[in-house]
Amino acid sequence: MSKPKSRRLQKKLYMGEFTEYGFMLSCSLGLESDQDFSKLLDQFIALIESRDLVMAGGGDKTQFEAFIWSAHRYGSATQDDIKVISDWFKALPTVDQLQVSELVDANYGVSF
Repeated sequence: MSKPKSRRLQKKLYMGEFTEYGFMLSCSLGLESDQDFSKLLDQFIALIESRDLVMAGGGDKTQFEAFIWSAHRYGSATQDDIKVISDWFKALPTVDQLQVSELVDANYGVSF
């Protein structure tokens, strides 16, 4: 049986109350050019930055994948962030096959 970790160790390991949550997003795109993808990416970055989020990922004019989480240490993305970002992608006519995960532990990949 494992011994409970101290609060200090939990903080260092991003566990317990210090767990950070994020979500995965992927979709197919039907864009005409790389410039169109660049414009879409710039708009998406502006959206996530306005919500104090960051992302890792990328793609091209045919597909896009990203993991999104809070820009703040020990912060997390929320269900509201998932909804706003999903709705933004669903409103784009060039987006197809949008898949958005539930919140997962950003450091260990465990579902919330």
